[in-house]
Amino acid sequence: MNLQHSNLLTIKQASIWASDYLKKNVLESNISYLIQYGKIKKYKDNGLTSVDINDLKVYYQSFNSRREQAWKERLGNDLNWSLSFDNYKESDTTKHVNRLHPYKGKFIPQLVEYFLDNHTDDFKKTIFFKPGDIIFDPFAGSGTTLVQANELGIHSIGIDISRFNSLVTEVKLIDYDFILLKEKIEEIKKSIFDFEADNKIFSFEKEINQKIFEINNKYFYIKKIENDDFGKIKEKEILFFYDNLVKKYSIKLLQKKNKTFLDKWYIDNVREEINFAFNQLKKIKDSKIKKIIAIILSRTIRSCRATTHSDLATLIKPQITPYYCFKHKKICKPLFTIRYWFNRYAEDTYYRLKTFYILKTRASWVSITADSRSVNIFKEVEKRNKSFFEILRKQKIKGIFTSPPYVGQIDYHEQHAYAYDLFGFERKDELEIGPLYKGQGLEARKSYIEGISQVLINCKKYLVDQPNVFLVANDKYNLYPRIAEKSGFVIINQFKRPVLNRTERDKSPYSEIIFHLKKND
Repeated sequence: MNLQHSNLLTIKQASIWASDYLKKNVLESNISYLIQYGKIKKYKDNGLTSVDINDLKVYYQSFNSRREQAWKERLGNDLNWSLSFDNYKESDTTKHVNRLHPYKGKFIPQLVEYFLDNHTDDFKKTIFFKPGDIIFDPFAGSGTTLVQANELGIHSIGIDISRFNSLVTEVKLIDYDFILLKEKIEEIKKSIFDFEADNKIFSFEKEINQKIFEINNKYFYIKKIENDDFGKIKEKEILFFYDNLVKKYSIKLLQKKNKTFLDKWYIDNVREEINFAFNQLKKIKDSKIKKIIAIILSRTIRSCRATTHSDLATLIKPQITPYYCFKHKKICKPLFTIRYWFNRYAEDTYYRLKTFYILKTRASWVSITADSRSVNIFKEVEKRNKSFFEILRKQKIKGIFTSPPYVGQIDYHEQHAYAYDLFGFERKDELEIGPLYKGQGLEARKSYIEGISQVLINCKKYLVDQPNVFLVANDKYNLYPRIAEKSGFVIINQFKRPVLNRTERDKSPYSEIIFHLKKND
């Protein structure tokens, strides 16, 4: 059968058709998902897997309309569904270096790309930026805006008060000698594998792993019992075995000290391995490679904290025994070694950096650790990149795309407390705008309005005469009209989107607004 004269499309053709039909990117993997889970029927044509175009139309019309309506009922009819990016899987929204290190509060790269790239549609009627322009993010976080700008050939400047956040951004964008990087990664991996702080720990862990596997296989894998009360019964059983095993091998669980983050949240053997790995890191002479290994180690120790899987983001209390895991519905345990996770993250980091390297352009970028309320951007860029400074001085900044911190929601230094503790970075919690510890009361909101306004006022002197400023915010207290007025801007458009692609435990529906601002001249 000739596909061009039938209703059948190959997977690739279907993704192209669906992208045009839905006015958003639909990947081949998205079409394969629909086939795999029986959402649409699979056909074979000339040996190729095919789908019927009419099946796709029926599916998208029914599914999308139902889902869109359900979200609008919860969050309001003013949602712009085209900005939901509902067809993207998590692997798409964390593509290449965007998952180099966990970071709360980051936006997905597709949202940045939508406003920065050169496409127009029924919703985005104007092209705001072009290759060679300069984009600025005064709350750069882990660098999503800078990464996407680089892909599009747009120069970028990112500022963040957190030194660790700036380090993550730098590692994503630096150019590397990949041969040397691979060599150093293998050296560190081998040294960690050969290091034994406690030569009894691996025999101990082998026995406890076997016991946990037996219980999980019997009750939670085969029978698939998901009763939490039953899970707590099995937890008591494993704890009895665990206590005897600890005595058998004379395993030291708690550290002697309990003053710092690294003292409190790591089992003794893990802490010894962390110290060893950090000492190996300090021996690396190449500064670029040293930064990458630092991020790999940071990502590793984040995963190795002695806490339950359901409490990774909140850290309620240290967990040094096996437990029934409410997240995974089985028996889980704390980690006694960093070996596995360091190896895994080392390989993943190398792969992600090489993947992004293929997409990178020669666009300039600068990541600055500073307070955006008072920083002299010209001076800081000139110190770091004189050729980029000349471009900046002549062109100035074309616009801003940023997601300011939400009032009273995240403590941006505290979320990476383990890294600050290990690397000895200076914490500047008192300079955070709208941190969690200040709450969301009237005084906190007034302080927030003042802080964001000061950032925009300071940035104005570095912008072109008619910049495009985009601020992504969950403005449930309606603060941004006042912020715009106070800083000399006017809101010319608002784009409300549902936030669907969330990975944290709390997945309650919420929306955010992309405020489009212009100078109020």
